Amino acid sequence: MRYIWLIGGLLSVALGAIGIILPLLPTVPFLLLAAFCFARSSEFLHNWMLTHPKLGPPIADWQENGAIGLNAKRLATLSVIAVFGLSLALGARPLVLGIQAITLGCVMLFIWTRPHE
Repeated sequence: MRYIWLIGGLLSVALGAIGIILPLLPTVPFLLLAAFCFARSSEFLHNWMLTHPKLGPPIADWQENGAIGLNAKRLATLSVIAVFGLSLALGARPLVLGIQAITLGCVMLFIWTRPHE
């Protein structure tokens, strides 16, 4: 079971790294998932993530306070607007747009009701 958690953590780090480049892929949730997986599989990788100068602070903010940084909130909002705008531009069906609007609206509600540092 430990290897499954390790693979999950490594995949999450990879997706989080891709999310740094692609604005439509959320970085922080994948890093939180990676930290969760590494806590169950590799003490070394878990500690590396928590002490990393770039990756560690958002994870620590979430673990200690349930907080999401203001810049992360803004980037998430821009990503949601871009995704929905792309769907509109591509002429997605109204049902798809409705489902997407409700889902993305719930995501935004969750993000913006979390405290920030």
